Amino acid sequence: MTREPAGDTGADDGDSVVYDLDADCTAEDVSENQPYLAEINGIVDYGVFVDLSESVSGLVHESVLEGTFAVGDELIVELESVRDNGDMAFEPADVGDYTLESVSHDYSLTGTNRLDANVGEQIHVEGEVVQVKQTGGPTIFHVADEYGVVPCAAFEEAGVRAYPQVAVGDVVRVTGTPEHREDSVQIEVDGLSTLEAEDADEARERIDDAIDERAKPHDVEPLIDWPAFEKLRPNLEEVATLLRRTVLEGRPIRVRHHADGDGMCAAVPVQIALERFIAEVHADEQAPRHLIKRLPAKAPFYEMEDATRDLNFALEDREKHGQQLPLLLMLDNGSTAEDVPAYETLTHYDIPIVAVDHHHPDPDAVGDLLDAHVNPYLHDEDYRITTGMCCVELARMIYPDITDELRHVPAVAGLSDRSKADAMEDYLELAREEGYDKQRLQDVSEALDYAAFWLRYNSGDQLIQDLLQIDNGDEQRHRELVSFFADRAREEVDDQLDAAMAHLEHEDLDNGAHLYRIDVENYAHRFTYPAPGKTTGEIHDRKIEETGDPVITVGYGPDFAVLRSDGVRLDIPNMVSELEAEIPGGGVSGGGHLVVGSIKFVKGKREEVIDALVEKMEDAELDDALSSAAPIDD
Repeated sequence: MTREPAGDTGADDGDSVVYDLDADCTAEDVSENQPYLAEINGIVDYGVFVDLSESVSGLVHESVLEGTFAVGDELIVELESVRDNGDMAFEPADVGDYTLESVSHDYSLTGTNRLDANVGEQIHVEGEVVQVKQTGGPTIFHVADEYGVVPCAAFEEAGVRAYPQVAVGDVVRVTGTPEHREDSVQIEVDGLSTLEAEDADEARERIDDAIDERAKPHDVEPLIDWPAFEKLRPNLEEVATLLRRTVLEGRPIRVRHHADGDGMCAAVPVQIALERFIAEVHADEQAPRHLIKRLPAKAPFYEMEDATRDLNFALEDREKHGQQLPLLLMLDNGSTAEDVPAYETLTHYDIPIVAVDHHHPDPDAVGDLLDAHVNPYLHDEDYRITTGMCCVELARMIYPDITDELRHVPAVAGLSDRSKADAMEDYLELAREEGYDKQRLQDVSEALDYAAFWLRYNSGDQLIQDLLQIDNGDEQRHRELVSFFADRAREEVDDQLDAAMAHLEHEDLDNGAHLYRIDVENYAHRFTYPAPGKTTGEIHDRKIEETGDPVITVGYGPDFAVLRSDGVRLDIPNMVSELEAEIPGGGVSGGGHLVVGSIKFVKGKREEVIDALVEKMEDAELDDALSSAAPIDD
């Protein structure tokens, strides 16, 4: 191999150029007839041994040496020969005045997408360190390049941190050998160095450009033709891009969703789509399990209890497993002022927040705290576009191969939230084509609600997937499980209403609506299914069917009230704001949809708050075209 001298070296006319190999240079970087700076590392009777880099060394034979030498002396040498076994021989180079020119190793990089084809062979990978995990044996560096993320095992000694100077966020060059470890591919590290200055900038730019391209969402046709949904499409594409980029960068994702049917129809498809995309990106088969967590939330907003627990787990994972802090994905909640304290807690750390929701939002309150926000109200639409409907399309943008498993899910989401959207008939027809008639869809909805109640704070991943029949579940088990859960749910609702209906209070409001009230604290079974919100909703549905007139139903306890309305033009978020201002010391808060929501207050102000609430309901206009589109939030 012949190296042509570099162009202008900055040396004076007549000066020679001597090449100084960087520490990571190999024999491939050494050319004949070129002078190199070497350092003597040993002296023997037949000559001196010299180092040109960490891996390039050889002998200068005593027959070509003049004078005396000591270990550590510098010597200018040229390559004389390379033996069949790879041993290199050098000879002194005749140079006068010279200028040093650094030589970098010319790496031939292997992308993480070609590891299987190079198992057992030494390769070079450049990428960003996205996780550093110390095990009882090696240190595992997870390195992300343009194509994916690969674990790289570096061993110093058992339990001792290898390359302690390397941190998450550094751009590194890894030299090592890909090997199969169980069903994953892992690089056994021979050398690992941090890139600096221009080398780091060049590698980072190359990786960022590739990630920008790969993060783009898939261009999928919506499952149905729905002009109202098209308004939300750009926002959903923005979220899909952000989530795909998060996966490509190796950052964990924490999904929080409302613990009801629509919330699960939103969260589970997105969870599975992300898991499958993570599996494509990461060489480690355990990555999907470690990088995405789905957790239900009982409240229709992000509670401080959930936020502090999420933050604590994230900080522990960073400390124990070297993970980056996660992105928080809020689904079917997260749009209101009630979310602000929890969000503000996370702003003290590098935790992006994204919300996809259909509750009435407070954009002025949450806008600056969210990295992306999807909500039909932001586009002059309303809650009839459910979060589950949106998130099925979001999941398809992330991983379109999931489409066939999700065609029935928007109909389940719509029935769960009692959506009166024009598109419901199209979604029901789409589900019928997949073998789901309306009764079966209703059973799935009831079963999800029942399971969510008993799972409480557990995600119940496999159970919920079986109930939704996603991820190629067992068809027979799905039908039997749905039937069992739905029947149990209805039986327990009947038991609850048998006890509660006798205590229902009725009042004819001046605006012509029926008002029904029930003290769910004293006249309904506690700590069992259905919860107060569901109990109120079931009573409301029965009274709608019984009367055929505009109906408002209020279920209340010592410090809360849940509301349902059909045929009355309520604005519950606005009513909450007015009550908060009108009743000093009432501790009023809450919200939800326009005609479906919940209110909290201090126990001692219950009578005053309920009376003021009834007055506002009595002043509301009737609207036979307006009906509730979502279940009450428990």
